[in-house]
Amino acid sequence: MHFTIQREALLKPLQLVAGVVERRQTLPVLSNVLLVVEGQQLSLTGTDLEVELVGRVQLEEPAEQGEITVPARKLMDICKSLPNDALIDIKVDEQKLVVKAGRSRFTLSTLPANDFPTVEEGPGSLTCSLEQSRLRRLIERTSFAMAQQDVRYYLNGMLLEVSNGLMRAVATDGHRLAMCSMKAAIEHSDRHQVIVPRKGILELARLLTEPDGNVSIVLGQHHIRATTGEFTFTSKLVDGKFPDYERVLPKGGDKVVLGDRQALREAFSRTAILSNEKYRGIRLQLAAGQLKIQANNPEQEEAEEEVGVDYNGGSLEIGFNVSYLLDVLGVMTTEQVRLILSDSNSSALVQESDNDDSAYVVMPMRL
Repeated sequence: MHFTIQREALLKPLQLVAGVVERRQTLPVLSNVLLVVEGQQLSLTGTDLEVELVGRVQLEEPAEQGEITVPARKLMDICKSLPNDALIDIKVDEQKLVVKAGRSRFTLSTLPANDFPTVEEGPGSLTCSLEQSRLRRLIERTSFAMAQQDVRYYLNGMLLEVSNGLMRAVATDGHRLAMCSMKAAIEHSDRHQVIVPRKGILELARLLTEPDGNVSIVLGQHHIRATTGEFTFTSKLVDGKFPDYERVLPKGGDKVVLGDRQALREAFSRTAILSNEKYRGIRLQLAAGQLKIQANNPEQEEAEEEVGVDYNGGSLEIGFNVSYLLDVLGVMTTEQVRLILSDSNSSALVQESDNDDSAYVVMPMRL
């Protein structure tokens, strides 16, 4: 194997592929990246056995075919440290990878390509093509609510649900829930649900960088695969039953509050400074035309804010984890937000004032 490539052309896919590779591996080959040259194309593959990412680069010069695996992080660090306009010459010589650029020369250890594991291909049951920017929006609007190491392993990921003409993402950690839907050209009469693990979702979002580009999604029985012009991403699915999210959505809330998103966000941020560092609780007192926000902590310190809101119902006092409210306001984009409440023991439903494609549920806290 022997090829030359511009530093810039190699660095971008290498950084994304190295992001999948785990540093602490039981199998040495898993901390390597697989390099394959076929024709005029170089492909780079990284995997941790759950998520696999393949990046493809067209080579400008004729190249010598071959395949080998080398330490991902070391190759990436070498590329990063070279000058921007460097031309890199890479070849395999006696089971070592020799990397040359200008007056620099590096020799890296290798492992044979046939030791490299591939993610098993299952039959794809559903295929659709989506705009990258819209899929990215779907993920960004919901991924913050995924659990992080919950024993209910099916919460450590995101539910993707596909039905006729619609794709929906739902994430919950048991204390809050985020849901976002988008119209999509999908012809599928039944509801098809898969749970994509947390790492898979975050890696997928990193790949969706071309707003005008499309991404092709294949939902199989055990895997999800996403393909763009430059990458193929595959992730195992979480085997489990996601909670029935429709039962969690509060219905019949009679207290509807309209407020300025930025004003609320700033008031919550300021109040949060003096909330209990562990529980992050704040108290909301709602009265006609105004919302009072209070926080205190074990050091007897207190914060209080008042925000004018559009509300003319009865008074209500309710407690929330302020971080959860800030996360929701942080992913919204409209100027006005709508908060629907019923009583101090019921969850709040938060939505953008003029569109219903996203919904956020936050459970109340006892203070």
